[in-house]
Amino acid sequence: MIGTAEELMGSSSGMRAQIVWFSLAGVAQGGVFAALLPLLRALLSGDSAGALPWLGLAAGCAVVSAALLWHAADTGYVVGIERMADRLARRIGEHVVRLPLGWFTAGRAGRLARLTSTSVQDVMGIPSTLLQQIVMAIATPVTVIVVTLFVDWRMGLAFVVTAPVALAAFAWVSRVLRDTQGPEDRMHAEVTDRVVEFAQAQQVLRAAGRTEEGWATLDRALAEHRDAYLHKLDRGGRPFGVYVLVVEAGFAAVMILGTYLALGGTLRVPDAVAVLILAARFVEPLIQAGDLGGTFRVARIALDAIGEVLHAKPLPTVSNGPVPADATVELDDVTFGYGERPVLSGLTLRCPPGTVTALVGPSGAGKTTVTRLVARFWDVDSGAVRIGGVDVRELPTADLMARLALVFQDVYLFDGTIEENVRLGRPGATDAEVRRAAEAARLDEVVARLGWDTKVGEGGSRLSGGERQRVSIARALLKDAPIVLLDEATAALDAENEAAVGAAVAELARDRTVLVIAHRLSTVAAADQIAVLDGGRIAELGTHAELLARGGRYARFWNERQRAAGWRLAAT
Repeated sequence: MIGTAEELMGSSSGMRAQIVWFSLAGVAQGGVFAALLPLLRALLSGDSAGALPWLGLAAGCAVVSAALLWHAADTGYVVGIERMADRLARRIGEHVVRLPLGWFTAGRAGRLARLTSTSVQDVMGIPSTLLQQIVMAIATPVTVIVVTLFVDWRMGLAFVVTAPVALAAFAWVSRVLRDTQGPEDRMHAEVTDRVVEFAQAQQVLRAAGRTEEGWATLDRALAEHRDAYLHKLDRGGRPFGVYVLVVEAGFAAVMILGTYLALGGTLRVPDAVAVLILAARFVEPLIQAGDLGGTFRVARIALDAIGEVLHAKPLPTVSNGPVPADATVELDDVTFGYGERPVLSGLTLRCPPGTVTALVGPSGAGKTTVTRLVARFWDVDSGAVRIGGVDVRELPTADLMARLALVFQDVYLFDGTIEENVRLGRPGATDAEVRRAAEAARLDEVVARLGWDTKVGEGGSRLSGGERQRVSIARALLKDAPIVLLDEATAALDAENEAAVGAAVAELARDRTVLVIAHRLSTVAAADQIAVLDGGRIAELGTHAELLARGGRYARFWNERQRAAGWRLAAT
């Protein structure tokens, strides 16, 4: 475990020094019991003066053990918090920002949140708590065995025989817990996701009158988690009971042997009493060690979860690269898929600088994938994506992102003020520049009503969809990147917001290279070129007039949208 933790940290953890301190504390604690034998001999023989040195030795060992434990525990908190937790959290943060944007799915985002909270906390307790319990559970019994061998080799041999049997039983308990802890942890994560989903979906569930069905999904997850937990208790309880039985049986055997030897006169009564006390001290940490299996497994799973993220491969990056000649966006014979089946197959598209290219096509045609490949959410399977003649794989990540402004359908705002969210586009912008961007994005109307210092809520929950879009466009305008990747999601907006967002999009597209997944007919018709995607390829490419004249897929798409635009709800 220590090796794994230090590999993930990329530095020494200090846990090996902790093991030394806890071992010394365990030996000192064993020294208390080592002094018990001569102390009892002196007391039972009436030699009070002779007992005092041994009493002093026992007290001294107790003080030394307590001091060592205090020092080791105090150091353990420093190691756990300042070294391990802090270092792991920083390494996770440093690594995550290097992972491709496509890595951040909804499920992984939830796991990452649990990772930086629960998992790091579990690892933090290793040097201060878990190591102490494990090392003390070993060091003290070993000291007891050594002391007993000096008292009576037969009694010492009884301890020596009991120890490996107890260790074998402990290993069995650990294996069983390892096999059951994983499924229980996965079900715990599933329950957490379902609870969050249930809370967030209350508006949808109540509007649809399906609160019972929504609860049923959570109820199933809770029932499955309960079953997994009971299964873990059932499977782990029996081995743990056997383990305790083995340890207690060994203790009973030692007591019987000690009593037999004392009654037979081959073991003096003070020695027999001392050995029986040592036997009791021998058993206690072994039984406590049985409880450590679950704690150890939790820490192991936490390290595995952290390792899963830290071992995720970032996209290859370069520190320096050629400077793109202009804002041309080009996809050259691109093939890409999320699995075995390609989404794009041999797609070629060129977007000249300062032009608007509208992407249209049926759902699943690959429109969103095209924009995300330009932003290098992933690398293509074959072919190339270029900006200004330079392959995006040859551009440093910072240089690539500096040239792109992304306005996608799922707008996410941080739980700060409206102004703070706009300033993310360019933190060093002046107040006048922020105001101009807001005005161009038609965000000034929202600000006039709410104020710049209004908190937008988590994800922008306190703003409407149209208001969130305006903040996102203002942010992109403030960034002033030469290339804009836009998912023009206005279908769910009311007429006022649709008009405002449409005007903001037009302002954003001015003098920039724009690749837009177009939903509004006016955007499609006004584009410099329209790319019709079908089957992962460009089925048609041209201007609105050219494509209508061909009478192909685009013409059918346009006619269908025109007819749909005239639909009205009517009461009969």
